[in-house]
Amino acid sequence: MPNWNPVQYEKFIKDRTQPAIDLANRLETLNPDSILDLGCGPGNSTKVLKDRFPNARVIGADNSIEMLEKAKKLYSEIDFINLDANGDLNDISEKFDIVFSNACIQWLPNHRELLPKLMTLLKPNGILAIQIPIQREHPVHIIINQLADNQKWKGKIVSRQYNNLTTEEYFDVLSHISSDFEIWETTYCHRMPSYESIIEWYKGTGLRPYLEQLSESEANEFIDDVYIELQQRYQVQKNGEILFRFPRLFFIAKKI
Repeated sequence: MPNWNPVQYEKFIKDRTQPAIDLANRLETLNPDSILDLGCGPGNSTKVLKDRFPNARVIGADNSIEMLEKAKKLYSEIDFINLDANGDLNDISEKFDIVFSNACIQWLPNHRELLPKLMTLLKPNGILAIQIPIQREHPVHIIINQLADNQKWKGKIVSRQYNNLTTEEYFDVLSHISSDFEIWETTYCHRMPSYESIIEWYKGTGLRPYLEQLSESEANEFIDDVYIELQQRYQVQKNGEILFRFPRLFFIAKKI
């Protein structure tokens, strides 16, 4: 897991939060008593859930102390806990009506094992609600991985595998572990003012595991290489902005 910088992450907080809003709004028929927001980051998704379900007890959970400190400062009325979702979840004695996770589990391995484990946190008929980037189909992820694989960087950067399954593989897992489920994809078309803004977006998330393996000068050089590739693959629109497509996968599954 990379180290997280709340300030960097918050530079595009509106765009990062929209998928959480869209996922929460799909839970329209529920009246939950308790919700766990797994991988809550600086608390933006947890606030979405509290606004959507004001009568529910909502708990934000993250393994980053820096993110939790930021979340507690921004949303003092909400409870936040330190939790490693990749660890032993048996320490959590409470069961929840909803376990919600927005752009978190792509950092965790073994999703075929992880999703059944998350189901154990639910009450009977509880709901697991997940959103993750479709990394294999995202042009910037493709650029970063292709650069990391070329001769210049191959000996310096490791551990670059995507943890996501395909949509079809998630379908099969969900059909086995849930009594009912929905699964869908959405591509968000973000308006970015420059190539630099795309770099800044990814410095807060997808670039972090790569840059942390490099020295400061190497990291700057790697960013320069990414910038050159962005210029080749993203055209500037007539108004000077860049159309930045971001595909994401969503699913909602009911516990058996």
